[in-house]
Amino acid sequence: MPPTPAHIGYAAMLERFAPLEILELAKHAETHGFRGVMAADHFQPWIPQQGQASFVWNVLSALGQTTTGDLGTGVTAPTFRWHPAMVAQASATLAAMYPGRHWLGLGSGEALNEHIVGQYWPEAPERINRMFEAVDVIKKLFVSGLNGRDTRHDGEFYKLESTRLWTMPEVAPEILVATAGPVTAKRAGRTVDGLITEAAPVEKVDALLRRFDEGAKEVGRTTRTTVLRIHLSWAPTHEEAMHNALTEWPNGGMRFPKGDIRSPFELEQIARTVRAEDFEGRMLVSSDPDRHRAHIQQFVDLGFDRIYLHNAGRNQREWIEVFGRDVLPGLVR
Repeated sequence: MPPTPAHIGYAAMLERFAPLEILELAKHAETHGFRGVMAADHFQPWIPQQGQASFVWNVLSALGQTTTGDLGTGVTAPTFRWHPAMVAQASATLAAMYPGRHWLGLGSGEALNEHIVGQYWPEAPERINRMFEAVDVIKKLFVSGLNGRDTRHDGEFYKLESTRLWTMPEVAPEILVATAGPVTAKRAGRTVDGLITEAAPVEKVDALLRRFDEGAKEVGRTTRTTVLRIHLSWAPTHEEAMHNALTEWPNGGMRFPKGDIRSPFELEQIARTVRAEDFEGRMLVSSDPDRHRAHIQQFVDLGFDRIYLHNAGRNQREWIEVFGRDVLPGLVR
C-alpha cells in the first residue's frame, strides 16, 4: 500500500494567545495542511509572559464554526474545578454540535488550575483515583443520554443524583486519558478509548503505549486512539528559536513535575534557572525544518493516530506556513 499522510494537527495554546487570535491561527493552520485542533483547559497561564487563559469550551465551540477538523480537549480535569457531570454535559453538547469531530481528553489536574476553588490539594495517587472515578461518572452519563434513562453515582469522591444527559450526539465522544506514567497508562487501557501523552524519548513513549495496550488486552479491547502533543521551537535562526523557547516556553526545559505549583509567578521564578542546554533531549529547538520533520516522524512511526504541534514562538503564522510547505508533506505512515 502507498504511504498515507500523517494526521498532524494544531495545538491551540489558550494560555498563550487570545481567543480571537486562536480562531484565526487555527483557520490559518488548516489552510496549510494541519488537520484538527487540540486545546487544554487552563484557568491560568504557566508563566505571566504567556498572558492568556480563555475558556476551552467556548473556544472549541467557535473553532467548530471556523475549522472542519477534529476538536479535542487536551486536556480538561473533571476532578476539582469541575464536577464530572459538567464535563460530560459540555463534551456531549460539543459532540452534538459537531458530529464525529470531538474527542474528550481528560487528566488528573494541576494545582495551577485546580487549586483556585480552595480545596485540599491531594497527592498524585488520589488525584489519579479521582480522575478514574470521574471517568466512570462521565461514561454513565453518556450511556444515560444515549439510552434515555436516568443514572446515578455514589462513589468515594463524587455523587450524582438520578439524572441523564438530555442533549447527546448519536455516538458518544471518545474518552482519552492523558498520562506519562506506565501504571496509569495500563489502568487507562482497561478503562477508556485511548491515550494522550507528550513527546519524550521514543523508548519511553513506546513503553507507555505498550502498557496501555496491556490494559486494553485484559478487558478484550482491540482498538484504541492515541494522541501526542509535541512542543518545539522553530524560527528562521537558531538564536531566535532558542530565545523563543527560553522566554515563551521554559516549561520545555524544566526537568521536574509541575503539578503542585499554584502560581504563574512562582513558576516564573523557577523558569529563570532554565538554560539552553536544558532543552536537550526534551524539546527540539532548531531553525532546520528537516530536523523537525525527522523528529516528528519518529512518533508517526510509533503509530500515533493524531499528533498536534505547538511552536514556542509568537511567529505562529510564519511557522505554520513553513511547516505546511516543508514538514507536513513529508510526514507519512
